[in-house]
Order: sequence, then structure tokens, then C-alpha cells
Amino acid sequence: MTGQAATKQAITGARAGHDFLLSIIIPCYNEQAVLPQLFARVTAAAATLGCRWEAVCVDDGSLDDTWLLLERQNQCDERWRGVSFARNFGHQIAVSAGLDYARGDLVAVLDADLQDPPEELTRFMAKWREGYDVVFAVRQRRKENFLKRFCYWSFYRLISRMVAFELPLDAGDFCLMDRRVVDVINAMPERARFVRGLRAWAGFKQTGLAYERQSRAAGEPKYTLAKLFKLAWDGIFSFSTVPLRWMSYVGLCISLVAMAGMVFTLTQRIFAAQFRRVGLEPAPGFATIVISILFLGGIQLFCLGVLGEYIGRIYDEVKGRPKWVVKQSLGVNTDCKS
Repeated sequence: MTGQAATKQAITGARAGHDFLLSIIIPCYNEQAVLPQLFARVTAAAATLGCRWEAVCVDDGSLDDTWLLLERQNQCDERWRGVSFARNFGHQIAVSAGLDYARGDLVAVLDADLQDPPEELTRFMAKWREGYDVVFAVRQRRKENFLKRFCYWSFYRLISRMVAFELPLDAGDFCLMDRRVVDVINAMPERARFVRGLRAWAGFKQTGLAYERQSRAAGEPKYTLAKLFKLAWDGIFSFSTVPLRWMSYVGLCISLVAMAGMVFTLTQRIFAAQFRRVGLEPAPGFATIVISILFLGGIQLFCLGVLGEYIGRIYDEVKGRPKWVVKQSLGVNTDCKS
């Protein structure tokens, strides 16, 4: 038996058994209204999986009683662990911290609002036992308003054409990952995190399962349109240099148009009589000059803005600050480097 075949057989054997730990990562931000339901549903769903499990809740600087409820749950059931950030660092950072502190051989990520049903983990686990390293959820029939649905639909199709790897359409952070994949994601040092992009970039054997995304079980949505646009911006600028290429194309097109305009204007001056007969006589115009200047100025500012996005991200990376700061923890070793 070759070394590769032996390794494959060992992995298959481990997945067929039950002696492994599942870590469930749950980012939380002002979720006191939904946490009692979350505790009950996750505990019930995990009990049907036939393996050891833990839940790692990351309190992303909540201003309500989220952390107090997590402390009480930890006292009742030590499998519920958690960390509390010193301030709000953002959803993707909270997910990244959960991946960093997870101890499991297998790691699931789901949101606290129960739009990602924990009962779906049974289907995910079955796919993982078949040999898949990543099982992600493909969202169908969203319950959000039309504008949000349209923005999501447009973003996934835009970014999938801009990246150099296969990025699944309509797949969020809700997923199940093998420890090998989690270790690869944890080793990535960037601070502008787009976890579903990092997951796809890592490769391995991946598959998607369709599910119907529900409305929030309780509480108010935390992802505003502004935050969604920031997430989309992070995804595009973290994984693609296409915007820089577009700037070159825009500059080339404007140069060609300007050159054509120069040729037309020169011809118009030389053959003024002929142009006058067809109603295209030369006519000096202040408005035309102003519009041209404003158009070119807008293009230049747009291009500078795109360059600024990339330079700003370089600036954030070279400072080397930690991605998050932990204020409190429950059963989690926070000595890990962030």
C-alpha cells in the first residue's frame, strides 16, 4: 500500500468513527433576545450527531446582556465556551477568532440569529463522512427584502468573475470544515478578513448543500447595508487586482476617445465649409470644456480611490496590530496569537 493510499484510508477510518471533537463557532453581537433559543437548538442538534462537541461563542463587543447569558450557559454546560472582545471588531474577525480558538477535529460556523439552522449540521456531517473537507451551505429563498437579495445576488456573481479561483455562488459563512482546512485559514495573516473567500482559496475537496435561509428568530439584523458593502469591498480588494486592470482599460478608452476628438476637431477646422453645409460648423463652447474637465477629473479621482484602497490595506497590514483584543474568556485559552 502506498503512503498516499494509507493516509486516505486513515482519514476515511477516522471519519467513520465517533471519537472526534466538533467545534461550533458562533459569532454574537447584541444577541440577548435570541440566545435562549440558540442554546436549546444547538444543544439538541449536536446531541444527534453522535460525537463530542463544544460551542465557541465570540462576543463581538456587545452592549447588551449577551456576555452575561453566555456566562450563565457556561455554568450550566461547560461545553459552551466563549471569548468577549474589548470592542466591536466586526463579524468576520469574530469568525476568525472562533476558528483560532476552536479545538475540534471538525469545525462548524453558524450565526447566532438562527438564520443558519443548526439542524442542518446532520447533513453536513454526512457529506464530511463521504470524504469532503468543506461542506458549505448554499442559500435559497432568502427572507430579506428585495434590495438586500439583489445586492447579494449581484455581488457573488461579480466577485466570482474577478477572482482566479472557484468561488461558490450564494454561499455564506455557514459551513463545516475539516481541521486541515481550518489550520490553513488560521495561518493566513491578513486583517481584512473575508472568511468564505479564504475558505474557497484554501482548496481541498468542497461541496455545497442547498438550504432555505430563514428570518431571524429574534432581535434586530446586525448587517446593515453599509456593513454589507464593506464586506463586499473587503472580498473584492482582498482577492482580486481586477479593479487595477479596469483602471488601465478606462484610461485607454478615454485616451482613444480623446484622440478621436482631436482628429475630428482638426478635420473640422480644415474643412470648415464642408462641415458647415451639414450643420457641423466649428463652434467654440465653454460648456464642452467644463464637462470634459469634470469628466476627466472624476475618472482620475476614481482611479486614485481604487489605488488608495490597495495602499490603505497595505498600511493596515504593515502596522502588525493584533486582529482582535480579548477582554474576558470562558474556558478558552487566549494565549493564542491573533
